[in-house]
Amino acid sequence: MDSASPSSVSPTKQEDDHVTSITEEHETTCWGCGLRLIISPYAPIFKCGWCGAITNHNARKYDNKYFWLRRLRDRCFVVILLLFMLFIIGSGVWAIYPTIFSTGYFYGIFHMTVTVILSIATLSTYVLASFRSPGAPPRIYWGSYPAMGRNGLMDYTFCNVCSNPKSPNTHHCRSCGMCVLDMDHHCPFIGNCVGAGNHRSFILFLMSAVTSTFYVSIISAYILYQIWPPLRHIPSVTLTWSTIFTYLAESALPFLISVESLSIRGFLLIYLFFASVSVEIGLAVLLWQQICFIYEGKTYLSSLSSNSNGNDEVEEKDCQNIVRFFGCSNPATRYLLSFWNFKKSHKK
Repeated sequence: MDSASPSSVSPTKQEDDHVTSITEEHETTCWGCGLRLIISPYAPIFKCGWCGAITNHNARKYDNKYFWLRRLRDRCFVVILLLFMLFIIGSGVWAIYPTIFSTGYFYGIFHMTVTVILSIATLSTYVLASFRSPGAPPRIYWGSYPAMGRNGLMDYTFCNVCSNPKSPNTHHCRSCGMCVLDMDHHCPFIGNCVGAGNHRSFILFLMSAVTSTFYVSIISAYILYQIWPPLRHIPSVTLTWSTIFTYLAESALPFLISVESLSIRGFLLIYLFFASVSVEIGLAVLLWQQICFIYEGKTYLSSLSSNSNGNDEVEEKDCQNIVRFFGCSNPATRYLLSFWNFKKSHKK
C-alpha cells in the first residue's frame, strides 16, 4: 500500500483545504445594517459592501472621567472674557468720552452711537457663539437591514461615546461630550465647539471684535495725543535718522517725568491702546484664516485630515462658498459673483 508523502499533495487540494477551513473568528456583524460578514481576522477596519458603513475594532474609547472639569474650565473662560469686554467698554466710556464731548456735542453723540452699536454687536454675537448648540448630526435609521438601503451609510463610522453613526464630516468633541456636524475646532475662549450650528455667529463675532478693537485703538490714541503734552509737542521737521535720534535723546527724560504726573485716565488710555492693538492682531489673523477656509469650502479639521491623509483632492475655491456660508440669497449678489468668476476664468 503506497503512502502519500506531503510533497505529493497537489496545490489545488491545499487551496481547497484552506478555503473551506472558515472559523468563527472570521464572522462579524456590521453595525450599520446588521448583516453578518466574513472577513479576514487580520482586518480590524473593514467596510460593509451593502450599506457602506466602516467598522473599526481598534477605535479608541475616550474616557469621560474629567468631562465636568473641562466644561467648568470652558465656562470660566466665558465668564472671564465677558467681564473683560464689559471692563473695556465701561473704562473706555469713562476715559474717552469726557474729552470727546468737550470737542463738540455732535462728535460726542456720534461716537457714543458707534460705541453702543459695536458693543451690542460684539456681546450678542459672542453670547450666540458661546451658548448656541454647535450642531448635532441628524438622526438616521441604522442597525436594521430592511430599514437601511444600499450605500445608505457610505463612509459612516460609529461613535463609541455617543453610540450613534458619525458621518465623514462629523467629529466627536471630548470637551463638549457630543458629536458636532461640520466641526471646525473647539474654542476654549467661547467655551464651545465651532460647528454647523454656530460657525456663522463665531465669524460675525470675530468681525465685530476686530472692528471694535480697531476703533478703541484709534480713539484712545487720539485722546492720548490730546491730553498728554509730550505727544502734542512733536516738532514738524523732515524725518531723518539723525533728527529722530536727536528728538528721542532730548525728549526721553521729559517724557518719563511727564508719566509721573499722568492721571489715572491717562494710564487707562495707555492700557486700552496696547490691549486693543494686541487683541486686534490676534483676532484679525484668526478671522483671515477662517475666511480662507470658508473660501476653499473646508473647515480647520477637514483641512488637517486631508493633509495628514495625503489627499490631493482640490476643493472648489469660489466666492460662492462665502455667499452660501452667510446665507445670502439675493439674486443680484449671485449675479455679480457669477460675473466676477466669469471674468476671472477668461483672464486665465
